[in-house]
Amino acid sequence: MIAAYLTLTPDELLDRAHKLEALLDGCTLCPRACGAQRRLGETGRCREGSHVRIANAAPHFGEEDVLVGVYGSGTIFFSGCNLDCVFCQNARISRGSDGHEIDNEELARIMLDLQSRGCHNINLVSPTHALPFIVDAVAKASTQGLELPLVYNTGGYDELRTLRLLDGIVDIYMPDFKYGSNEAGSKYSGVPDYFDVATKALREMHRQVGDLRVGPRGIATRGLLVRHLLLPNNAAASDTVFSFLADEISRDCFVNVMEQYYPVYQADSYPTLSRRITRSEFQAAIRQARAAGLHRYLPE
Repeated sequence: MIAAYLTLTPDELLDRAHKLEALLDGCTLCPRACGAQRRLGETGRCREGSHVRIANAAPHFGEEDVLVGVYGSGTIFFSGCNLDCVFCQNARISRGSDGHEIDNEELARIMLDLQSRGCHNINLVSPTHALPFIVDAVAKASTQGLELPLVYNTGGYDELRTLRLLDGIVDIYMPDFKYGSNEAGSKYSGVPDYFDVATKALREMHRQVGDLRVGPRGIATRGLLVRHLLLPNNAAASDTVFSFLADEISRDCFVNVMEQYYPVYQADSYPTLSRRITRSEFQAAIRQARAAGLHRYLPE
């Protein structure tokens, strides 16, 4: 299966990039709609402005097996983030203190380098606020031989209008589905409508790419892969997350139920989040996923 963006011409990709770039004027690229004049150099709530910044780019072997394969997932970490998670494990990157500015031509070269190193995909981490630059770089790299699937690795707080401009470009959507309530999103990620926004975004992502498909080598080629990080004391309302995915997305939805939470950054200020999850909490979450009707989940 060829990468989705290769079904578009370079001019069509550039047109999408220009439409995304226009959203930087009084920025409405993400649901925060902060209004920053990013093309004029103002920084938005994401802490980013008129250029793309990255913190790291390399083959990564800590992702899901269906992305990593033998040679790794070609991961690019973008500086900044449109969420303010109090337990962020990459706070230096998401808060923008780590990273360096590059132009779109360099970003295209990085993608091609990751491909030359054998990576199975281009994994764009926290890409929402950098999308105009990313799509422009993909247009450039596609004329130089880029053919790897694109993974959109996001916090799940995505604007529908923006996602629709990615239709036919992204191969694999990998959103976090952090919370089963708006209240938790407000308390722990600084946005008042996380659940409402994420559920709409998940529907649109699934509409575009469907359930996750895995090729003969065990590598994902297209589809939706959802991550859900378990929080102690069921602070993420995980049962609601699983029920929504099974009932409103697909019972064939591929879900990574993640147990690696640990209290970092500002989490110690929140008693509910001040410890790791217990084994019994993890087992209860797996039972909830199964009871909801999900059957493609990690760990099995």
